[in-house]
Amino acid sequence: MSRTRLEKLAADRMEALFEKVPGAREFHDGSWTDREYYKRHLIETVLRIRLNNEVDAYGLYKVGSKDHRLAATLAQYLSEENNHEGMFLRDLKRFGIEKDEVDALRPFPSTEYLMGYLYFAINEQGPLPTAVWNWFVEWYSDRYNPVITKKAADTFGLETVKGSQAHIDYDESHDHDELMWSTVDRAVRGWGDFDSAERLLTNFIDLIGLYFAELHAHTVK
Repeated sequence: MSRTRLEKLAADRMEALFEKVPGAREFHDGSWTDREYYKRHLIETVLRIRLNNEVDAYGLYKVGSKDHRLAATLAQYLSEENNHEGMFLRDLKRFGIEKDEVDALRPFPSTEYLMGYLYFAINEQGPLPTAVWNWFVEWYSDRYNPVITKKAADTFGLETVKGSQAHIDYDESHDHDELMWSTVDRAVRGWGDFDSAERLLTNFIDLIGLYFAELHAHTVK
């Protein structure tokens, strides 16, 4: 099981995403942001967190009594991530967007595709897709969110990123990247193989590419 190999695959697939999707590279390297783009990104983050918590609970259900250590780790992560959308809702309020406005919105179709694929993959492969997806989320957050958040702070003001920064700080203090890597390692050994983990990761990042393309088309005129 090679963490270095999976991290390289993630970096390579993100590079392919940046080559293909307008604005994605600039958003992630901190050279560009846009008010409407960033606001909708925060909204979609809230909606995706809520849906992701349900997917994680389903992945935990599929473990059942077959692997108590993996179940305990997934349950810990689900507990620690629960209600984190509140951090981003706090930032959205600084942009004049209230919780009830967010609640009334549907996620982008690309987000629905991602969540639908997660359910399908969990049905086929048990907790492995949950583990790979959550590890990628933490890897992505460590690599890109500090840059995205700093650019937003410089452009829109520090008050608009306090929740986002709190979320970054929380993940770092709880070492979620390491926690989720331990679930990938255990899920691969007990529920699949490394080739399956690579295939899942590739599909997840392709779906994230659809999201960023939809975000740009929806907000940038």
